[in-house]
Amino acid sequence: MRGLRAAYLAAAAVTVFGAVTGRDRLQWVAKPLLMPLLAADAVTSGVELDPAERGLLLGSLAAATVGDVLLLNPDDDRRLIAGASSFAVMQTGYSLLWWKRGARPRPEIALPRVVAWVGAAGLLRAKAPNLVLPLTAYGATLGTAATLASDPALAPDAKNIAGLNIPNGDPRSRYGAGALLFTISDALIVVRRLFARDDRTRRVTEGVILATYAAAQYLLTEPPQHRDPDFAGTRVTHRVRANST
Repeated sequence: MRGLRAAYLAAAAVTVFGAVTGRDRLQWVAKPLLMPLLAADAVTSGVELDPAERGLLLGSLAAATVGDVLLLNPDDDRRLIAGASSFAVMQTGYSLLWWKRGARPRPEIALPRVVAWVGAAGLLRAKAPNLVLPLTAYGATLGTAATLASDPALAPDAKNIAGLNIPNGDPRSRYGAGALLFTISDALIVVRRLFARDDRTRRVTEGVILATYAAAQYLLTEPPQHRDPDFAGTRVTHRVRANST
């Protein structure tokens, strides 16, 4: 495991611990570090990415960082709405990234996500009408990204069961699982907002939300191929050769 990814997991563990135990200062320190650590890993991993892909990934992680900071107080509806807007930008960036890597929407994969989206919109309309429009709009971006992340074209060697690529040795096969964890995390945000009444339930639910979120981002940001230890040297060699011709 690369050092920055190990640091990410440590920061995620501190974030979850802070949420479950009510130690807010731990969250305030650790949570804003999560996406910058993944961004730094993307830049230094040694995997050569198309500049447009790198830009989409880094832009998505920047938007997620803003959302993470806004949701440090998940009980403030104004911050929840603003955070959802930031994560909508992130999900749109991920969708464009999967599209560039060859993913396309498939009806059999999209259908269950559309059903879940409609159900969540109905629940919000009944229980929290002030949140229905912004969170339903965000849900559309989430569902789009999740649909594309599970397209078998992203990972041709992976099995696809019930519209989900089953993770294997290809990092691209894990994007669908990451998107599923993201969907679970966001669904729990709605459950927490609507049904968690006492402080202990809210804290435990927030811990699960953050754990599934951190796992999702870890999987979604894995580079599409394994690190090549000679990547940097190879790139320099090619550059020298190009300059000498």
